Amino acid sequence: MDKIIIKDLEVDMQIGVSQEEQAHAQRLLVSVDLELDLSVPGRTDAESSTADYQAVTTLIRKVLTERPRKLIEAVANDIAEAILTHRLAIAVTVKVKKFSIPRTQYVAVQIRREQ
Repeated sequence: MDKIIIKDLEVDMQIGVSQEEQAHAQRLLVSVDLELDLSVPGRTDAESSTADYQAVTTLIRKVLTERPRKLIEAVANDIAEAILTHRLAIAVTVKVKKFSIPRTQYVAVQIRREQ
């Protein structure tokens, strides 16, 4: 399967378990690997199938800013569900990074979902 990768899209959102965490927007980095068939028999390179990168990034931002969440696991799942519901990929891997624990680069979750 072919992949289109969007790496480290920066999004600010309300996230966290405690009220203190949710009191202000936090920076997340979101990466997605969109799995789809990019080969279309009988078409030229200019006509080949691809994902609409802007549509994907707009959808991710919309999903993340529509409501607060407690866990990055829920964030990753909601992104994957939206991408598959809008048929922007056959399968998707979503990685979400959060910067909330001192003396670490980040905490992350990665999931893969398919239609």
